[in-house]
This record gives sequence, structure tokens and C-alpha cells, in this order.
Amino acid sequence: MKNISFVIFLITCTIFLAATTFIDKNNFEIDENMPVAEVLEQLGQPAPGHTLNAAVSGASASIGKNIVLNGISAESGQRGRRQSKHFVCTSCHNVEKEDPDLSIHDPQARLEYAQQNDLPFLPGTTLYGTVNRTSWYNGDYDKKYHAEKIKPAQTDLREAIQLCATDCAQGRKLKDWELESVLMYLWEIQLKMDDLKLSNAELQDIEKGINEGAEQAALADLVRSKYSAASPATFTDQPDDLKQGYDMKGNADNGKLVYDHSCKHCHENGRYSMFVLDDEKMTFRFMKRNFTKYTRYSTYHVTAYGMVTNGKRPYMPNYPLERLSHQQLEDLRAYFVESSK
Repeated sequence: MKNISFVIFLITCTIFLAATTFIDKNNFEIDENMPVAEVLEQLGQPAPGHTLNAAVSGASASIGKNIVLNGISAESGQRGRRQSKHFVCTSCHNVEKEDPDLSIHDPQARLEYAQQNDLPFLPGTTLYGTVNRTSWYNGDYDKKYHAEKIKPAQTDLREAIQLCATDCAQGRKLKDWELESVLMYLWEIQLKMDDLKLSNAELQDIEKGINEGAEQAALADLVRSKYSAASPATFTDQPDDLKQGYDMKGNADNGKLVYDHSCKHCHENGRYSMFVLDDEKMTFRFMKRNFTKYTRYSTYHVTAYGMVTNGKRPYMPNYPLERLSHQQLEDLRAYFVESSK
């Protein structure tokens, strides 16, 4: 009798545990800090090709962070080998969210967001959430780099990182453990569900789809519609007539934002350039005077085409329209005119 009772007890416990497991499995809840990649995985989407490679030894997110922020392949505070003598990743890229709406590429909205959050306004797209994208070096970047280099980097994040290391940063190629370290850090700064600004109704639909296994492909598309899978790049020529410019009325106040958050990021105190910019009247007069001249100091020229000085590796990158608009250039010109008085 005791044996029968024990068997019944075991069966009851098994049923209870199975029911509990079933409830947990079918009661998935989205937290605001939950990674977007985790939700997409729950919606049945395949893992991206740049998931971490556990076979690579010696890699760590802290080393990756130090490479990105300081250009040193070592733990923070330790001596290590420099990746480049000239630039670090954050010379051109933020590592924080930089757009109020991740699905829209609006340079003015980004500039205002940069002011509100004390961020640089940079030529390269942010590394925050780059692991959530499916394409890199898009648009007109094939005009800037050779096609044979661009093609593999467009669909392979590891290749994109190496292209940035060797061509953008003008440094050496990363070793496998360094590359995997950078990827580890980038996965730490992936998009969170709160970044997508989904409505409560949309979140409930996604949770329901995960729990019930219904319409998961459509719901994955909904998640992806809230952020850009690629960063477009449109390069344009300088104005036909530099004195006339882009024929727009400039706003000096907005131009100051461009100057403070973009120009001075690289040029203040010679951070990344030997050409120093400051807030002296003489500097503003120099910039105003050269804005409309066909020289390498013309802001129209260098933002449209970039600049390399006498073949030296340190260079000025050109800006795509999605990162610096014609209107913002006219605003910058108006600021130099106003500040030079």
C-alpha cells in the first residue's frame, strides 16, 4: 500500500513539474532591458553570422572595449599593442544610442539628440546596436573604397570591423582574439527592447506570438521595422559656386551645435588632427575666409571629399548627407560669419 501511495505521489509531482514547466515556457514576458536579438530568437529567427566563436581563446569583452575606446589590445589600465597610430574607433563612431528614432536617418534630429545627451556628432554611424544590423558599408561607400574590399564587408560584420581597422583607422589588421574581443564588446552594447519604442499593444502581440507560436515571422518583421538594418550613405559634390553655397539661409545657432559636437571632436587641442580648432575670433575668421575658397581648408570641400595631406595616413573623412546635411553646412558657415565679427 505504501509503495502504491509513493508511486501516486511521484506521478503527482511529475504532473505538477510538467505543468509548471509548461506554464513557464508559455509565459514569456519582455523586459525593457531584454536584448532585441533574444526576442528575435524567441520568434524563431536564425542567429546572425557574427555570433561569438567560442573556439577563439584569449578574447574578452573588456579587451574589446579597450580596443574600441582606446585602441589598445589589452585589459584597461594595462600596456598593450596599439591597433593604429592615428585613430581609435570612437574617432568616428559613438558607442551610445545617437538617434531618437532608430528607424529614421535624420541628421538634424541626431544633432539635437547629441546636444541633449552630450554626444559627438560624427561621420560614422554609432557602434551601439551594430550587431543587430544585417549590412554595413552601404550606399556610396563603394565610391570611397575599392569594390573588392566593400563587398565582403557589407554582409559580414567581422570583415567590416577589419576594413575599419585597416582602411578607416589606418592601422593593422586585428588578430583573431582581438577581433572576437571587439565582437564581445559590441554584443554588450546591442539594442535593447526599450530602444525600439514599441507600444504596449505591440509588445503584447509579440509576447502572445512567442507564447502561442503564432505569426512569428510577421512579428519579427515588426521588431525589425523599429530600427534600421543598415546605415545609408549618400556622398555629394561641393557646391558648383562656393560663394553661393547650397543656396540656403544658414542658422548660426544650429551651426554652433555642428561646430561644438562635430568639428571640435577631432580638431580641438589637436585630438586627431594637426589642424587645431578653437573658439578664438582669429580661427573663425580663418574658417569664414576659406569656406568659399578652392583650398584644402574649405569646409565645403573637405566635408564633401575628405582630405589626405601629402599622402600622410591621418586624413579628414568625408560626410554622407545622412550624417551632415547641406542645411547644416550652411548653418556652420553662418556661425563662422557671425563669430568672426
